[in-house]
Amino acid sequence: MKTVDLSIYKNQFGFKNKLTRLLWNIVWLFLAKPFPRSLGNQWKLFLLRTFGAKIHSTAVVYSTVHIYMPWNLEMAEYSCLSPEVDCYNVAKITIGAHSTVSQKTYLCTASHDITKSNHPLIYSPIIIQDQAWIGASVFIGMGVNIGQGAVIGATSSVYKNVEPWTVVGGNPARFIKKRVINNG
Repeated sequence: MKTVDLSIYKNQFGFKNKLTRLLWNIVWLFLAKPFPRSLGNQWKLFLLRTFGAKIHSTAVVYSTVHIYMPWNLEMAEYSCLSPEVDCYNVAKITIGAHSTVSQKTYLCTASHDITKSNHPLIYSPIIIQDQAWIGASVFIGMGVNIGQGAVIGATSSVYKNVEPWTVVGGNPARFIKKRVINNG
């Protein structure tokens, strides 16, 4: 059996990044988490904007959301991050207008290159386009683009782009049907 030294990982983010993330976590813990659910939403949006997030005033962010780097978050009008969503946004996460990311979803923009002995961090943005609905406890991997109006079924794992106006589900997520909106 071949032995490979995997102990040579080096974090590419500098001290300033680590210090800013520490400060961000302290601010969110003491100034946002005490507000239950979506109470105090405008205050939470202010805190996020203070740390560089681009968030429309009608967006909703619940107190239990975890945002790794707020400066890599963009939310359009009437978008929502529901309770216990985890935004591991080493790269940018964009959430389009009228889109909802349901509870306990994990948005993961980074991983490690397992083909190299130092396992360098690799990352790519996640884009959730307008009018999409991400069901509860979904995993969305790095570089994924969720098309306009798409629905991701609860507990799905999404590793590839999702076409607009489709419904997908499962692990890995697969096409279920076209999404058709009926008036009435």
